[in-house]
Amino acid sequence: MPSDFDKGAYPEPPRQTPAVDKQTALPNPALILSKLFYYSVDLPVTTFRDAIDSIRSKNKAVYYHQKFRRVPDLTDCQEGDYLCYYEAEMQWRRDYKVDQEIVKVIQERLRACQQREGASYMENCANEIKQFNEVAKDFQSRYGDLGAYGSARKCLMKQKERMMAAQAQSA
Repeated sequence: MPSDFDKGAYPEPPRQTPAVDKQTALPNPALILSKLFYYSVDLPVTTFRDAIDSIRSKNKAVYYHQKFRRVPDLTDCQEGDYLCYYEAEMQWRRDYKVDQEIVKVIQERLRACQQREGASYMENCANEIKQFNEVAKDFQSRYGDLGAYGSARKCLMKQKERMMAAQAQSA
């Protein structure tokens, strides 16, 4: 420490902070107004909202997990039943999207394994590679040559052609 240290420039803080003891005969108006607001507005509104929330929570519809019933395939529709055609088309589109997501998930697993294993991924990721090849082959055989405007009817015709080719090959 320097020799010319001046104790008067930096006085020591007090050892104990004195407690302010304010005693008045008048109550605090801010406290009265906050209590008045709480009991007249906040409490009834909160109670009403909690009651409504408890009723709504019993029959809660989750918007992001819509469950569709399985509809008949296009082959099960009667001739001229356009509503059945439409339902089968929508079911096919949902199945197509689900199959796309399955391929994406398997592909992500394969990429993660390749990233994790590095140069030796061919030996260590053999199961993932095999699974991806199977899924990709199945997806390609079902949806491969449908083009951008694929539909349930086109997919059904492709399946029929595949079955006829297999039957002709076996005969």
